[in-house]
Amino acid sequence: MNLYGIRAIYNFEMARMKRTVMQSVLSPVISTCLYFVVFGSAIGSRMGDIDNIAYGAYIIPGLVMLSLLMQSISNASFGIYMPKFSGTIYEVLSAPVSYVEVVLGYVGAAATKSVILGLIILATARFFVDYHVLHPFWMFSFLVLTSITFSLFGFIIGIWADGFEKLQIVPMMIVTPLVFLGGTFYSIDMLPEIWQTISLFNPVVYLISGFRWAFYGVSDVHIAISVGMTLVFLTACMVGIWWIFKTGYRLRS
Repeated sequence: MNLYGIRAIYNFEMARMKRTVMQSVLSPVISTCLYFVVFGSAIGSRMGDIDNIAYGAYIIPGLVMLSLLMQSISNASFGIYMPKFSGTIYEVLSAPVSYVEVVLGYVGAAATKSVILGLIILATARFFVDYHVLHPFWMFSFLVLTSITFSLFGFIIGIWADGFEKLQIVPMMIVTPLVFLGGTFYSIDMLPEIWQTISLFNPVVYLISGFRWAFYGVSDVHIAISVGMTLVFLTACMVGIWWIFKTGYRLRS
């Protein structure tokens, strides 16, 4: 294991976060704060409780997950796309580092940035909504697991994309709608039975449900199913990255 290579890639990506604090940290934090103000304080004060939880507190896990998914994908996809765009990817591929070490460097940095952002948003939420965390260990575990999983997914998108517009297609056109329809602002138990069944085909439902369980001990699906579905998606992303490096897809041409 070339630890120097992993550390070089990791430190380079983390340094990019310091250079773009406005875009990487402040922008998503401010956007999420607006959700807290509108849905947590303004509208939430007029909404009834859901599962005996104040509406403003109920939506916190979903809003954190929204920022976490978007930033994990964005950080990882942009991190690997820029070397492709500038041509420096060939230097990485010819360097004495394996594809495992390349992935550890890029994905590790993207996941770290997402976890930091998630913790900042949770701390900021205290200014707007009163909430508690029933299972802190599981909350942090879900935070890390989700960050790693969607950073891997973002890494795949970054390799697949052949233009800057494609970097935004999946997060904006697919992930964002799935998050909004995945129980961010409501419990899927509130939906008609047919829509409850349809919602179970949305993978984000399991992420938000598991994360909400870590906060309040309530969930739309069993916690074991949430963890299992997350691990399935993690495994699928790892297999996808293995295939990309094995075949050289969008890397050697």
